[in-house]
Amino acid sequence: MSVIKILADENMRGLEEAFASLGELVTAAGRDIRGADLKDVDVLLVRSVTRVDAALLEGSAVKFVGTATAGYDHVDRSYLGEHDIGFAAAPGANANAVVEYVLAAIAACDDHLERLFDGGRVGIVGAGHVGSLLARRLASLGVEYVAYDPWLAADTVPHAAALEDVLSSQVVTLHPELTQREPWPSRHLLEASRLAGIKAPQLLINASRGPVIDGRALLERLRAEDSPNCVLDVWEDEPSVNPALYQRCFLGTAHIAGYSLDAKRRATEMLATAVCAHFGREPPVTDDSSKAPDLRLGQTPEPLAGLRRLILDAYDIGLDHQLLGQALNAAHSHQEFDLLRRDYRDRRELCGRRVLGDFTPEMAGVIHALGCHSAQEPQ
Repeated sequence: MSVIKILADENMRGLEEAFASLGELVTAAGRDIRGADLKDVDVLLVRSVTRVDAALLEGSAVKFVGTATAGYDHVDRSYLGEHDIGFAAAPGANANAVVEYVLAAIAACDDHLERLFDGGRVGIVGAGHVGSLLARRLASLGVEYVAYDPWLAADTVPHAAALEDVLSSQVVTLHPELTQREPWPSRHLLEASRLAGIKAPQLLINASRGPVIDGRALLERLRAEDSPNCVLDVWEDEPSVNPALYQRCFLGTAHIAGYSLDAKRRATEMLATAVCAHFGREPPVTDDSSKAPDLRLGQTPEPLAGLRRLILDAYDIGLDHQLLGQALNAAHSHQEFDLLRRDYRDRRELCGRRVLGDFTPEMAGVIHALGCHSAQEPQ
């Protein structure tokens, strides 16, 4: 059986467990991968920072490309098809991590959580893996939502609404695929005229792709007296971030919404399965025995306070805001942006974890709605 040579983005987690048994594994910084590195490489595994097209692959030996991301706007799939190069992405791998990022943004930002539970509404743009999971999580929590996705049949999108209705919601959160395809391109979906209609006391969250919002128009909008709160995880000119735009955001982070340890491992395992199928190999058996630690609430809090505490105890979104601010003060801020992603801490997801305490039925319901398990604190 021939040896498969694999070149992978060094930011991927669980590579050794998933791929070492398949052949020779080499890693590199995603932004530094060049055509010269691929002369004798069979499998190229990337993340969103590597542009995969003719300029990179021409003359290479690559037979399969995998991206450990849900989106694949950085991959020229037409070129891959024309040259009989296999392809796989990791749709849904980071969906829960992004959903929990959105919940953390809402919980950390002013009184938006209280407003939602007092009859407010979340508007979801994009009903793919992230948008649909967010909708289900909100429904479990008893929060009203509407969703817009013109690429899907309206009867397949629960609570479907027109874009204008979605953008009028208390919280507007963006999760579309980045595309320039007609008739519904998402690049600059929110330009000056649409941004003008989003105002205080609304909250605007973008954890999809930076160019979904016109960055210059957004900066001008946020300078206005009636501007909404804004949380950005993605930026139009990554890895460069406009410090003035960051300063106007309630929270700004370094494209890490989906960067939980759980999501990274999940994506790597999905690509390993796809690579094995392409080359006719048996998929490797992965054993992730590391369990996320239990969470403790102590004295039973009021349900809304308990919800906020669980979300923010599991994920400190304010720390990521602070770290990006420090990076933007560095001499080479675009390099610091990439370092924040490369060296990102092992953040564990909330869903699936055990929460210990003595809970009222209402608080237990909140815990279960988050996908967690409630248990009595050991005596």
